[in-house]
Amino acid sequence: MQTFKAFKLGMALMMAIALASCASSDTEDMSDSSDMGMESSSSTASSSSATSNAADMGDGLTARERQQRDDALAMTVFYFEFDRSDLSAEARAALVHHANYLKSNPSARYRLEGHADERGTREYNLALGERRAQAVERYLQVQGVSSNQLETISYGEENPVDTRTTEAAYALNRRVEVH
Repeated sequence: MQTFKAFKLGMALMMAIALASCASSDTEDMSDSSDMGMESSSSTASSSSATSNAADMGDGLTARERQQRDDALAMTVFYFEFDRSDLSAEARAALVHHANYLKSNPSARYRLEGHADERGTREYNLALGERRAQAVERYLQVQGVSSNQLETISYGEENPVDTRTTEAAYALNRRVEVH
């Protein structure tokens, strides 16, 4: 029991260290923090450089952050591994931006269409497509999106993007499309 607790603590520490190491030490990021209301030690110099580094479009984002957001919102197809319905890290990162968009636009609606490749029975693939669409729906709801803004549907294997019987084609067909 004591070993298990030590293991859990060690894993938590490793995750905290990993998250901390992901933080950028780029000087542009540091100067941008002054735009978010954080005080800088070189107040006016860093404040004016932050303003010149990021064209203020009223959203408080730097040009790089705005580009990342726009790229994420342009991602409307999320792919899955064979016989799986769990979201990749890349999909989760993009879906955070989609969630922010939906929360900022309460009248916006998303239809989440789940798909599967042709392997498996028609019934199984319909259920798998549904699980995939629901995985995206649940993730958006966890991010604070209203369930009224989301609709899920499964097409199973019925609407393949690629009709070939290769692994590459199958990979393209295992997806959720956001409309």
